[in-house]
Amino acid sequence: GGRAEQEGMAGGLGQNGLVVPVMRKADSRNGTGWARTIADLARKARENRLTAYDMADGTFTVTNPGPSGTYFSVPIINQPQTAILVTDGVSRRPAVAHLTDGSEVLAICSMGIIGLSMDHRAFDGAYAADFLATLKNTLEGTDWRREL
Repeated sequence: GGRAEQEGMAGGLGQNGLVVPVMRKADSRNGTGWARTIADLARKARENRLTAYDMADGTFTVTNPGPSGTYFSVPIINQPQTAILVTDGVSRRPAVAHLTDGSEVLAICSMGIIGLSMDHRAFDGAYAADFLATLKNTLEGTDWRREL
């Protein structure tokens, strides 16, 4: 599969609409680089200073309605992009936890839903499923304190 080099980030401006500025070279950034770029683009959006260049050439969008308390969203692709990843709200729910000895227990865990709307004309759904599985494993298996 390809990499999202020019990634759009859907951002709401309250009652003033939605914008999708583009993070260039997204595939070469780490978590800190993403955070800095997102903060800069969000600031420009709030200040109404986004340029046509800031909005052009995206290939893949990430939207995060989760802070608004969403449970499960189905975003629409921002054409001509090929997919949009959605991160919905994280909440505490009961789930099965696997212990190191192989046993299982019921535990209260922070859980959220990540979804993907895609254009099947651009790539096969099996690639999308593999991407989501890889993303899940990365999110669950990364020590984010060290990354950020």
